[in-house]
Amino acid sequence: VMALFCMIEEEIRVFRVERASPFTGKGNPTMGSPHPPLAQPYVIIEDWGPGGQPRLLRQPDIQTGVTMDKKFFFDRYGLAQADVERYLSAALSAGGDFADLYFEYQTSTSVSLDESMVKSATQGISAGCGVRVLAGERTGYAYTDDLSPERLLHAARTAALIASGPAKQPVVGLTNKPAHNLYPVPLPSVEAEVLAKVDLVQRADKAARAYDPRIHEVRVSYADELRHILVIGSDGSFAEDAQPMARMSVFCIAKDEIAGSARGTAGGGGRVALDYFHGDASPEHFAKEAARQAIIQLDAREAPAGEMEVVLGPGWPGILLHEAIGHGLEADFNRKKTSAFSGMLGRRVASDKCTVVDNGTMPGRRGSLNVDDEGNPTENTVLIENGILKGYLSDKLSSRLMGIPNTGNGRRESYQHIPMPRMTNTYMLAGQDSPEDIIKSVKYGIYAANFGGGQVDITNGKF
Repeated sequence: VMALFCMIEEEIRVFRVERASPFTGKGNPTMGSPHPPLAQPYVIIEDWGPGGQPRLLRQPDIQTGVTMDKKFFFDRYGLAQADVERYLSAALSAGGDFADLYFEYQTSTSVSLDESMVKSATQGISAGCGVRVLAGERTGYAYTDDLSPERLLHAARTAALIASGPAKQPVVGLTNKPAHNLYPVPLPSVEAEVLAKVDLVQRADKAARAYDPRIHEVRVSYADELRHILVIGSDGSFAEDAQPMARMSVFCIAKDEIAGSARGTAGGGGRVALDYFHGDASPEHFAKEAARQAIIQLDAREAPAGEMEVVLGPGWPGILLHEAIGHGLEADFNRKKTSAFSGMLGRRVASDKCTVVDNGTMPGRRGSLNVDDEGNPTENTVLIENGILKGYLSDKLSSRLMGIPNTGNGRRESYQHIPMPRMTNTYMLAGQDSPEDIIKSVKYGIYAANFGGGQVDITNGKF
């Protein structure tokens, strides 16, 4: 595919104020005309006391961008159906098979702690719109962070020129697609007081250091976001979603005069509210697990050399499945025939004990979405069934060019990027054998309890 990009370079207004702020609090920062004023989207920490305790922390109320209501962009930016139809018509003015508008408004918060001090507490906002035009295998794309009618029309006409062609798809009336409700969060964590998030990281630091005196360093981070999206297609498709996300991670270093040093890490989160971290997934839980890993590795021994059988535990060892299977089954690589799985539909690619799915419909999970970034509801897609390759992960472009179903896997990094078919929650289903029997079946081997990171060469499947 020849994907051409035109970048309309305009600043994304992100307000960040850390430690002592020169901002007086007078006036009202905005995202630039013609956007409505924002209600001071920043965090001010006036001073810091001993141990990183903020003496005065003010979080101005953010009145927009933090609610889970529908019609967000229509209400905030005054969009009307006639407006979006005009933008789509402009996008198809030079021809093309299909065009869509992708609006995004994201608020985010992050807090980090190191050396028992809160080193930063920041909050930011980004907003913009991407305009895509498909003409055969060509993609025209332009984006803007200025949501005024003039700039949106300019982006639409730019994308039209990039992907101009003889075909022209008429713009039809809008129809809202039915979608899931996988994360019914009444109060998104991004709207909660920053002091409550500071308390979480401080609790984790205290619990990790109390676990064992050999814990010398602790770093804790917390981040959350709320991402509003609106996707409107020239085929009349219309979808809107508000996607919360929150995550905490704890990193520990343990030191011993004889054993040296070791490290451990733990964390969790998902499309959840702040109260998620008040139950089993508490800061203390993650802190103790990270500290436990660090301490136990002080007594680690050299692993035996040579080839041997490996049993993967549940959880993060699944990263090998993600790399070895997931990326190779993304449709764009198979459409270009650069994947080791290209042309292998219906053939055996694994043991008959293996069934692998990509499931974007799991409530609250990090990879789950009500709709993907093309406005299509996510699905539970069977990729490998009893060892037989059954399908690929697809988006609108790949499904149309390959003649396969659209699985709702169109994903974007942001409004500045075109969608690509990428994974949601990819995992292997439980088989008939118990974990105990699997371990007993190995006479001499390694049990891998945890993994961190991975990579794959998609062309040959080596990972």
